[in-house]
Formats: sequence, structure tokens, C-alpha cells
Amino acid sequence: MLSAKIQDALNKQVTIEAQSSQVYLAMASWAETQGFEGVSQFMYAHSDEERMHMLKLVKFINERGGHAIISPLAAPPVSFGSFKEMFQELFNHEVSVSASINDLVDISLQEKDYATHNFLQWYVSEQIEEEALARNILDKISLIGDDKSGFYLFDNDIKQLITATPAK
Repeated sequence: MLSAKIQDALNKQVTIEAQSSQVYLAMASWAETQGFEGVSQFMYAHSDEERMHMLKLVKFINERGGHAIISPLAAPPVSFGSFKEMFQELFNHEVSVSASINDLVDISLQEKDYATHNFLQWYVSEQIEEEALARNILDKISLIGDDKSGFYLFDNDIKQLITATPAK
């Protein structure tokens, strides 16, 4: 059985994961309108992955005798300036999600809820991968600079990240 404190913290994370899905969906739509098929496919896939992270939390809360609450979400941005700015926002977002997961782990230890602590280890590992991926993409964009042909190649290359990233 989940304590009220754990349930509230997990429900907050449900909202964070749902919001992440929406942000990546908005990024996908923006990239698609800019003519970057690879980036949009990557973001659509990422949006689906974030939704799966949310659903995993919802099921965990309910299976542990809690009640997962689906709350309203803030509207995501509709424009992202440049691809570098968009991927910087993605990286910053992943860092904030990692901080939230770390807070959850801390709460689970304070509450001596070792089942939740164990469950959250998957999210800890996932966030390490998410941050590394975003950092890697930012490094590639920095290498490209303002080279338009470089962005064309980057758009094609990012498609490989979709198939290379194992389903979670």
C-alpha cells in the first residue's frame, strides 16, 4: 500500500511524464513544418516513449492500492526558434525530469517504501540514457554550426537513433 506522500509524489511524476510527451509532440510538429522529417520522426517516437513512461507510473500506482490521477496539462510551446534551441530545451527538460525522479527516490527512502524505490530504479537508468542522448545530439549540432548541408545529413542521421533506441 502506498503512503499518501508517495502517492502524491508519484502522481506529480505522472503529470511530468505526460507533459514531456506533449512537449515532444509539439517539437515533432514544429520540426515537421520546418521540413525535417528525421527530427520529427525522432520527436514523435520520443513523445510515444514518454507516454509509455507515464502509463507505467499509472499502472504502478493503481496496482499498489493507490489512485493514479490524470491532471490537466499546460499547453506546450508551438515554436522553438532553431534546432539548437529546441534540442537545448529538450536537454534542459530531461535534466529537470531527472531531478524529479531523484526527489521521488529520496521520498521513497524516507518513507521506507522499498518496492517503490526498486520500481524507480528503472526511471533512474532511463534518465541517464535520456540526458546522454540529448547531450550527444547537442554536441552534433554544435559541430554542424550553420552548415545547411550538415543539417540535411543530421536530419537523415537522427532517423538511425529511432531504430537504434531499444523499445522500453
